Amino acid sequence: MATAAAVHILVKTEREANELLRQLKLKNGKNFAELAKKHSICPSGKRGGDLGEFRRGQMVKQFDDVVFKKEVLTIHGPIKTKFGYHLIKTLYRNG
Repeated sequence: MATAAAVHILVKTEREANELLRQLKLKNGKNFAELAKKHSICPSGKRGGDLGEFRRGQMVKQFDDVVFKKEVLTIHGPIKTKFGYHLIKTLYRNG
């Protein structure tokens, strides 16, 4: 079974997600973990957005599609799910 580890920032609006993405992409941009701790509405925000390792199918489909199909170590988003808007960075993927 394929596994991966990812960090994410979850916010309520696409506008907020786009603003955080802009801050992350600046030349001397903000640190992902710092922004997650400050802005994420997910409990993982307290851990800098760290979701740890999980299996394919454990997350909602839109999230899984990014983690298991998109480029690793790149910030993807905003990705809309039933929870809100995510910025997602896959740290590694096995399988």
